[in-house]
Amino acid sequence: MSNIEMTAVFEPCEEGGFIAYIQEIPGINTQGETIDEAKENLTEAINLMFEERFAKI
Repeated sequence: MSNIEMTAVFEPCEEGGFIAYIQEIPGINTQGETIDEAKENLTEAINLMFEERFAKI
């Protein structure tokens, strides 16, 4: 399996916490109270997207 490089973007929210999204994949976005939580949630969102896509193959 080859490595895939993507750009994760983390932006602070005015009300606190962070918004996170993958620049190259529209619709992969999430949030978290901390950057670490946002990273975990983003990883989960990416994994779910790939699981769904590969299940259709």
